[in-house]
Amino acid sequence: MAYRDNTKVVHIGNKVIGGGNPIMIQSMTNTPTEDVEATVAQILALEAAGCDIVRCTVPNQEAADAIKKIKERIHIPLVADIHFDYKMAIAAMENGADKIRINPGNIGSNDRIEAVVKTAKERNIPIRVGVNSGSLEKNLVEKYGGVTAEGLVESALDKVRIIEDFDYDNLVISIKSSNVMLCVDAHRKLAEKTNYPLHVGITEAGTLYGGNIKSSIGLGIILNEGIGDTIRVSLSGDPTEEIRTAKMILKTLGLRKGGIEVVSCPTCGRTKIDLIGLANQVEKMVQEFPLDIKVAVMGCAVNGPGEAKEADIGIAGGVGEGLLIKRGEIVKKVPEAELINTLREELVHWND
Repeated sequence: MAYRDNTKVVHIGNKVIGGGNPIMIQSMTNTPTEDVEATVAQILALEAAGCDIVRCTVPNQEAADAIKKIKERIHIPLVADIHFDYKMAIAAMENGADKIRINPGNIGSNDRIEAVVKTAKERNIPIRVGVNSGSLEKNLVEKYGGVTAEGLVESALDKVRIIEDFDYDNLVISIKSSNVMLCVDAHRKLAEKTNYPLHVGITEAGTLYGGNIKSSIGLGIILNEGIGDTIRVSLSGDPTEEIRTAKMILKTLGLRKGGIEVVSCPTCGRTKIDLIGLANQVEKMVQEFPLDIKVAVMGCAVNGPGEAKEADIGIAGGVGEGLLIKRGEIVKKVPEAELINTLREELVHWND
């Protein structure tokens, strides 16, 4: 059985992770949390994109107070991201945060950690214990001769034991690094030593281009080895792009179903239409349909039908016109300008 099938079950608001439950997709807002209108608008956009759990930074009391107002207007669990000030962790929970993310190492003394755990225990709010390779303790860097997978795992388990010592085990662990293979190795080692659910991601992955590649490789390896209960793709860009990538990673690995999958050819000299523009239009258009099907966008009528035969429906370009194809069979020919609307009408009436 996969590691994730045996992890501890943790409830985060109306979502459940661990114990073989579906892998949840997370993202983080980049608006000032105290700007309720902007933050709510971004979370609603993330919800529409398919986000399961959202995280907001809580650096001050104003942000903590905003949690309550934000919660009234969103539909997915909210995680409060805490750094340094333990009072903000307590305030966020008092204002309705469904989970908190802390690094006990930068919260301060054990008394402060105990105060946070006490509030979490009273409200049965899970705590995500986060460790990042960029902030690995000096003694562990010296012990292992640098930032290593072993050091990350030891650091994470040390933080977990601090909270366990206060008789609380409603925990999720995350260990992240921008070094993809280091991150992979750390997750393999951590999975051998604990049964807490793991939040997986490649931190500081980069821009939409580089970050997607690094995240896809790192998350792909880790998830395919049966590790990971909830994930975030970290990108320097629109947070909704993180959701699109995460969904594609999970679907590609066979770990999530639902939603239309778009396949398209890479173009060649036979292509006589704007296939790249058409494929991008189709990918955006299909997001409104809750169908579990495959849609193909092909560049020419020569081998379009053959290449699209594994798709449920597709379109193939010609010279000023194109074909509508269903499971490899040509259904009809339409002018190029009508291709995308023809496809859309087919999707609107797919289940009729």
